[in-house]
Amino acid sequence: MTRIAVLGGGKIGEALVAGLLEAGRAAKDLVVAEHYPARAAELAERFGIRVTTIADAAEGADVIVVAVKPADVEEVLTQLGKVDLDGDREQLIVSLAAGIPTSRYEARLPAGFPVIRVMSNTPMLIGEGMSVLAPGRFAREQHLHLVREVLSSVGKVVTVVESQMDAVTAVSGSGPAYFFLVVEAMVEAGVGLGLSRPVATELVVQTMLGSATMLDRSGEEAAVLRAAVTSPAGTTAAAVRVLERSSVRSAFIEALTAARDRSAQQGESTEK
Repeated sequence: MTRIAVLGGGKIGEALVAGLLEAGRAAKDLVVAEHYPARAAELAERFGIRVTTIADAAEGADVIVVAVKPADVEEVLTQLGKVDLDGDREQLIVSLAAGIPTSRYEARLPAGFPVIRVMSNTPMLIGEGMSVLAPGRFAREQHLHLVREVLSSVGKVVTVVESQMDAVTAVSGSGPAYFFLVVEAMVEAGVGLGLSRPVATELVVQTMLGSATMLDRSGEEAAVLRAAVTSPAGTTAAAVRVLERSSVRSAFIEALTAARDRSAQQGESTEK
């Protein structure tokens, strides 16, 4: 069985661990590195896994997942320098740190060490994550296959070239926050229209879930399905006109562009 070390016990690291355990991964095959004692104890108790230092977790692991904030990657690389890493076998680095290019790792790791950059999102906690892979210079198909196998247990996986990863971060990496914001706004609007908060919440959540499932299963584009719901001069048409006047499309374009640019800035700042 593949031994996986998750370096970082924050939200994305926890989501990965929880998703892997939920998918049937044995706790003995997972180890987490977490700096803060209280958080380490919390993770160990919640998931029944070993929580230790970065160097100890990485020693002998087949897949070393870097799940820390971009600003903490330098310290992770320093600690990994104390480990006898072996890129000639299946051992590899998987980076979930937003904005950090594979070249940043390759410059500090043993020559030819394989690195795969990944952007995942928090729905992996319930097995519905979206993970996007971008291989570094030395990652081979066998490495990609291994990472796909690991991450497919917590959601869907696609592969892109690394130059597209900042855009991926903007769309799916940060995407759940946009979705939750829309849900939040619709619930508040429902309450303002006289519904109780529990009823408004149930209406919105099920509508979102059903609509996403319909979009996924139908094979139709979102614009086609939206048009099918929008009867001429009807209630939906009245609502859509207001949204269009409020420049919702432009707001999303600007928001995702800002997220893309911030991801690129994070990568550039770590190179300096």
